[in-house]
Amino acid sequence: MVKKNVSVSLLLPPSEGKAEGGRGRWDPGAGRQATFRALADRRAQVARALAAVGGGDEKLLGVGGAHLARAQSANTSLLGAPTLPAARRYTGVVWDHLDLASLDAAARTRATSSIAVVSGLLGVVGVDDQVPDYRLKMGASLAPMGKLSTWWRPAVSEAINTWARRRVVIDLLPQEHRAAWVPEGVQGVSVSFVERSGKVAGHAAKAAKGRLARHVLTFDGHPLDALAAWSDERFDLAVVPL
Repeated sequence: MVKKNVSVSLLLPPSEGKAEGGRGRWDPGAGRQATFRALADRRAQVARALAAVGGGDEKLLGVGGAHLARAQSANTSLLGAPTLPAARRYTGVVWDHLDLASLDAAARTRATSSIAVVSGLLGVVGVDDQVPDYRLKMGASLAPMGKLSTWWRPAVSEAINTWARRRVVIDLLPQEHRAAWVPEGVQGVSVSFVERSGKVAGHAAKAAKGRLARHVLTFDGHPLDALAAWSDERFDLAVVPL
C-alpha cells in the first residue's frame, strides 16, 4: 500500500491479444476520468477511419490469416460494438503477469485509480473503462491521420499530464507508445528493462513488466521505493526521470 498522499500513475501499453465478446454498446465518450473522456471525438475519428479502409490490411495491422479476418471484422464495427473493461479485454503477456483479478480488494481499487493504458484507438483509457475488441498499433499510419503516435500526441499529453499532475508517474510504455506522450508538469520516471547478459530485452521483458506493475500496486511504501525494492533473476531496471 502506498503511503498517504502519494498516488501513483502507472502507464501501461495495451496488448495485441484481446478477449472477444462483451456486452452493451461502445461509447467513445464513456470512462471514469474526465480528461480521458475528452478524447471521445478523436476516438470516433479513428474508428471511422478504420471502417473506411475495411478494418485495415495486413500491412496496417501486422497480422494475416484468421487473425487478420477477426481484426477486420472488429475494426469495421467499432462504434456501438460490445465492450469489456480494459482489464479483461487485454490478454497479452504483460496483463497475464499483472493478473489484476487475483489482487486483493485494496490493490484492485488502487489499480482502478492508478492505471492508464495508452492505445492507438483510444488514446488513453482507464483500466476499468469499457473498450471494444480492436486491433491497431500506436505506431501505425492510418489515413487521414498519418502516424497515430504523432496525431495523438497533443491530446494524449494533455490528458495524461492533467490526470497525473499530483501523482508520481511510473511510465512502463514501449517506445512507440511513449512517442504519443510529452511529459509536462508531472513528476516520475520512465522505466525500461535491461538484460544482465547485455542482450536487448525482448519478449521475456513483457512478463517482467507485468510482474513489476503488480509489485508497484501491492508495495507498502512510496512508488519509487517500489522500484528500488524490485528484483528479477534476469532483468535490471533502467530508471530515467521524466
